[in-house]
Amino acid sequence: MNNRLKKIALLGGDIIILYASLYFTLLIRYFNADLLTIHLWPFSIIFLLWLIIFYIANLYNLNLAVNNFIFFQISSKALIIASLTSIAFFYLLPNIGIAPKRILFIYIIVFSLLFYLWRQFYNWSLKAYLPKNKLAIIGCNKLVKELIDELQKKPHLGYIISLIADDTNENISINNIPIIKNLVDLPKLIKKDRITSIIFTIDPHQSPELRTALFNCLPLKINYFSLPDFYEIITGKIPLEAIDQMWFLEKLNESNKIWFDCFKKFYDFFLALIILLITLPFWLIIAIIIKTTNPGPVFFIMQRLGKNGKIFKLIKFRTMNEKNNDYSPTCANDPRITKFGSFLRKTRIDELPQLLNIIKGEMSFVGPRPERPELATELTKQIPFYNERLLIKPGLSGSDQVSGEYHSPSKEDSLKKLQYDLFYIKNRSVYLDLSIILKTIATVISRSGI
Repeated sequence: MNNRLKKIALLGGDIIILYASLYFTLLIRYFNADLLTIHLWPFSIIFLLWLIIFYIANLYNLNLAVNNFIFFQISSKALIIASLTSIAFFYLLPNIGIAPKRILFIYIIVFSLLFYLWRQFYNWSLKAYLPKNKLAIIGCNKLVKELIDELQKKPHLGYIISLIADDTNENISINNIPIIKNLVDLPKLIKKDRITSIIFTIDPHQSPELRTALFNCLPLKINYFSLPDFYEIITGKIPLEAIDQMWFLEKLNESNKIWFDCFKKFYDFFLALIILLITLPFWLIIAIIIKTTNPGPVFFIMQRLGKNGKIFKLIKFRTMNEKNNDYSPTCANDPRITKFGSFLRKTRIDELPQLLNIIKGEMSFVGPRPERPELATELTKQIPFYNERLLIKPGLSGSDQVSGEYHSPSKEDSLKKLQYDLFYIKNRSVYLDLSIILKTIATVISRSGI
């Protein structure tokens, strides 16, 4: 079962628990479940809101779902927010034909119990009963070792590396995984170990021996992946050391994104306009606080690189002192950041004026974060394919911003950011945009953004 199916199963179970809890709540409250029909439509709206809150809270992240302590912490907060949202909903819509006050109280208790039991059962079944996908890797390099570490840190993904075939490493092992040299034995070992997938680091077109070995495995009905493709599936990143110019020509398929890019341009403009109109009164309050707490302008305007390298002026609320400021990149606990500026940064409110950049068509809600021209020039010299992040509009948020990692402007961290950016460029879609937007909201709510 792949990760998407696991998440669908998790979501399906949550939906069943939501409705089952309503059924049991009515039995407890009225000793009669016949009232279920009139409660269905208002509670269905509540359930949709709850599922969105659960998603924003990362409760469908399999890495967190299987960690009982972290799950309990996050789910408790999510349930409190969901409960308050439900109370607000019924308060704002009092005339809906039901009396939800006591029902809602009972429901929260019933759901919390069933939800926790269901998630424990899911975790147990994931570890105990789901079949493991056994892998064979052809070739061994630094990226293979990274992949092995990643899979061993995430056993819930269900992958086990059974063997590595590499003619440069005989009679040794990596992380207790045996390494074989002779590819002739590959079909026999795959059948013996019940391996389901082969990952190859070497292009079969360039190795007759590998091509023959893979061809001989055809009757075994196994899956084949290149290392970059499988690494992308597991990590959500594109491994720069394993791709070349042909990867871009074969994988990006920009012609298939034309309709999506047109639709995205449309919803970027109208969504930004709506949010701008709703938040404008708060802009005035923020401007007054900035002006009264620290001398200087309200906005900070800087040059950034846009699509195809076009320079534009990015707008943010000013968060730093004007005095003795050399405008170099910020770092953690930067003394130039004002107290109110720190709040604006943590809540991402300082990014709000970029709605104007989106309306002007210079930015999008989702995409690679725009970089300073001078820094981009230096990084282009040091990092392969760095310029390719300019194939699309920069974004207010992106895959890197919701990865849970903090990346500085250094070469090493910029390389990691590029891996996330290329993943987004390759896979961008309405679903991925919505996912990133919801995760960005979660980051803002948790006040963990930098």
